[in-house]
Amino acid sequence: MACQLEPDLAIMPAGDLSEIGEKGINLSGGQKARVALARAIYKRPDVLLMDDPVSALDCNVRKMIFDQVFTGLMKDKTRVLVTHAVDFIHLADHVIIMKEGRIQAQGSYDELKSHAYLQ
Repeated sequence: MACQLEPDLAIMPAGDLSEIGEKGINLSGGQKARVALARAIYKRPDVLLMDDPVSALDCNVRKMIFDQVFTGLMKDKTRVLVTHAVDFIHLADHVIIMKEGRIQAQGSYDELKSHAYLQ
């Protein structure tokens, strides 16, 4: 539910028992991202490292996932999110802005909201 997979499972021939092809060949980019996220949070790990898990999602699905996963189910866990999407950066406890592999700035959103990258 939190990863917004219900509509996809409803149209799959065997629902959640459907076979996913090698490298997710029979899934869209958004479906692959949501399945990978669901797999990552299934065991409720103490630390969750994510490499741009919302890049292939539309803005409505992205918002629901942020609300239900990152600030919902996993709110008490350590979540490290690497992303180019800054729509939800205000929800982060700590922000690190990098360019060409180097830290340009870091701090809370309030401390960084006037930074050129966030404008």
